[in-house]
Amino acid sequence: MYLKEECFRLGSVARLHGYKGEVSIFLDVDNPQDYKNLESVFVEIDGKLIPFFLEHLFIRNKGFAVAKFETIDSEKKAQIVLKRGLYLPLEVLPETEGTDFYYFEIEDYLVIDKNFGEVGRVQKVIDLSGNPIIQIISNGKEVLIPKQDEFILDIDRENQIMNICAPSGLIEMYLGTEEEE
Repeated sequence: MYLKEECFRLGSVARLHGYKGEVSIFLDVDNPQDYKNLESVFVEIDGKLIPFFLEHLFIRNKGFAVAKFETIDSEKKAQIVLKRGLYLPLEVLPETEGTDFYYFEIEDYLVIDKNFGEVGRVQKVIDLSGNPIIQIISNGKEVLIPKQDEFILDIDRENQIMNICAPSGLIEMYLGTEEEE
């Protein structure tokens, strides 16, 4: 039995698909095609991760897929997984290196800008039509930095620090400067 901390959120069951137990799932991952051969997933039910084996999984557009679980053969039975989170063990992910990262991996990392200094902590990565934005919270204020290779200098996984070099004036636009205060 896996604990939630040992897994990453793959997505969620969005809605029913037909009446024979199929469901439409949203894969909240960088590349949904990487998961087309899944044999099983964990479904979060009452705070516990319950394993479900897949009969099939067809990847569709925009992160959606149609899935059929082995033990679910009716619309009524599919209700148990509806709107539930889907998880996989962290160990199935290939390790990232350098400035490559999974979106969930950098959540709560401290962000330090080369020129500005300490910016804040990563809240999440927002994927806007293929243009990901790193959302940073600094003393209750939101800072949005485009996730572009040229802005990310280094990722220190051991100390959970992301070093960046944001475009001139971008961070100040959100947080102001000390002269303004």
